[in-house]
Amino acid sequence: MIRTQPTKQFAVVLLSLCLADSGSAQSVDPQGKLIDVFQVDQAPVLDGRLDDDAWAFGTVIDDLHQINPDEYAEPSQKSQILVVYTTDALYLAARFWDTEPDKIGAKLLRQGAYSFGEDSFTVMIDPFNNQRSGYAFDLTANGVRNQAVYANVISENWAWRGIWHGASRITDDGWIAEVEIPFKTLSFDPRNETWGLNVARLIGRNQEHIGWVSANRAQNPAVSGKITGLKGMDQGFGLDAVPAIRATESKNYLSGTATTIIEPSLDLFYKITPALTGSLTINTDFSGTGVDARQINLTRFGLFFPERRTFFLQDADIFEFGLIGGREGYQLQSTISRVELESGRPFFSRRIGLTSGGKTVDINIGGKLTGRVGRYDIGMLAIQQDDFGTADASDLFVARFAANVLEESSVGMILTHGDPDSDRGNSLAGLDFRYLNTRLGNGGTIEAGLWYQQSATDGLSGDDAAYGFSLSAPNTAGLRGKLAFKEIQQNFMPALGFVNRVNVRDLVTELGYTWYPQAAGIRKIYSGVDYQRIETIQGALQSQIVTLRPIEISSASNDGVSIQYHIVDEVVDVPFEISEGVTIPAGAYAFDQYCGRLHTTEYRRLSGTGYYCGGEFFDGTQDVAGVALTWRPNAHFEFSGGYDIYDIVLPGGAFTTRLLSFRANIAFTNTWYWENLVQYDNVSYSLGVNSIVRWVPRAGREMVLVVNREYIDFIRERHFNRVSGDITFKFSYTFRF
Repeated sequence: MIRTQPTKQFAVVLLSLCLADSGSAQSVDPQGKLIDVFQVDQAPVLDGRLDDDAWAFGTVIDDLHQINPDEYAEPSQKSQILVVYTTDALYLAARFWDTEPDKIGAKLLRQGAYSFGEDSFTVMIDPFNNQRSGYAFDLTANGVRNQAVYANVISENWAWRGIWHGASRITDDGWIAEVEIPFKTLSFDPRNETWGLNVARLIGRNQEHIGWVSANRAQNPAVSGKITGLKGMDQGFGLDAVPAIRATESKNYLSGTATTIIEPSLDLFYKITPALTGSLTINTDFSGTGVDARQINLTRFGLFFPERRTFFLQDADIFEFGLIGGREGYQLQSTISRVELESGRPFFSRRIGLTSGGKTVDINIGGKLTGRVGRYDIGMLAIQQDDFGTADASDLFVARFAANVLEESSVGMILTHGDPDSDRGNSLAGLDFRYLNTRLGNGGTIEAGLWYQQSATDGLSGDDAAYGFSLSAPNTAGLRGKLAFKEIQQNFMPALGFVNRVNVRDLVTELGYTWYPQAAGIRKIYSGVDYQRIETIQGALQSQIVTLRPIEISSASNDGVSIQYHIVDEVVDVPFEISEGVTIPAGAYAFDQYCGRLHTTEYRRLSGTGYYCGGEFFDGTQDVAGVALTWRPNAHFEFSGGYDIYDIVLPGGAFTTRLLSFRANIAFTNTWYWENLVQYDNVSYSLGVNSIVRWVPRAGREMVLVVNREYIDFIRERHFNRVSGDITFKFSYTFRF
């Protein structure tokens, strides 16, 4: 039996209600927050002490308010921010008083690590003052740095790596943070004396979020204050040179062969103008990036792994297209499959330099031009990828252009050429319009996208287009919702992009409401429904899922529990093997599933999550459970482990799938640390070990020692044979001119 499709008219009505009400958030005019900043001759020393003469000239920001739990309420702790600049960098200092300094969250010491249980200071800047783009820099009470670039205005890409510096110190009455953001790290227009600026403080133990400017419990480039008086900033010659040397020894223990490679690499970044950067990479090396977390696939479609490599993450926001994709934000979670949300991307950088199985393919040389010229965003990427398998070396090209229109919107185009996986000719052209309005009187947001793409592939003719639209109100308080549709035709093939299914129409509707009841012990309550229907262009159903989310509760300390009920329809046209020897026959299936999930606050030394899903699965049953625990006994040690089990019973057979992982991270100091990851699954029967010793004496300088080992249980009796391994030493140093 196949259930009937809810009417699209009903979805439109629900979304219109959502757009009309973004909750009870108080209206705030971010334009009303503006400060003058002063240039000093001598830069402050970053030591967490605030005794430098420069801070005597610092402009004070102390009119902060709560963002969470009670927006615009008085913060529980006093804060003061100071801002100055030199010709080379922007400097901010924060003095955070705390009546319980012994409870300051400072359990991580490893650079790049993050936990919502940490006390932290975040600086958000919009150098173009266009309320569309910007950067975020986060420093914890232990001096741990994280940084992000904004994509699509309201989402953040925390995998970006930009050079900046910070220091912090816990005191008897709170903690102090100092931040240096070099102008060489930023893209900006030197003629513009006014930038967007926002600051935030997170108190980890009670999840109190404090900030300067907010709307609807959110901060982003469109919701920020301003600083003015910026003159005479110097980016120097505008050249960053990053030479590196890599030595790798690889072994295949089955064949008995070994390979030793010692080779240099070079990355160059040149600011043609302060807002336009040209990049060149020669003999590109991605050692030290780390391995992907394994996923178990119980569908007949593919998986999605996000980009992690620094070269491709630089200015990655410029290549975003049509609002296609799932966000990485904890505030905007959806139950719709991430892989389905990403399907239809015209450009997905993981297609370059990696095989479909995640193996590295050499990049001989690559160039990139990214930045902004006036109201135009420009992104161009050219890569020469080495041959692998049966594919010859390939020349790959991507060009992205967008013009800013209206207050916060843009219209643009994208072009791609080349196929990294084969010798077949392939190209693509696309147009998109992205609309954003964060200026609603009640602090809400409206976001919309409209896009069209056409591919051309040797051997394929006709039915090679894709198009779609989306309309959403991604509000963090009150009603939030989304309506999205896309069609991907049979021969649409973005060789440099990502597609999960073809010959389909995909409709998504989400509607929910978030309460902040201010009741004792309860921070937030969410209820909603998510709906997705994927059918062939001919009108035949492929997949449909209705997810009822009756209650999701977060406590004042960020412990939480949620309950979901899934109503699923699947039509299988061709039988597929879901596990070895177990096949799902062709046919129509209707089944219901239920899930419960709980998590504890990350502030505790021992924290974790757990979930259970039961009910039907195609024409059988499922019991799926998982648990993940993290133990941080002190700032030097972090241990975590995860276990997921899928127990499936079908008429064609039963199987149990397991996925295990264990991490052990040891931080000797906040510049020396050792990361270890062990993963196992009983689909590949492979045990993988990834170990990295990393030394980062200063941002932009790094030494890594990477050891990888793979073991396989061929006879499936927990007797592992060593299959392959490699050890890599790499040192890189950034010279800034």
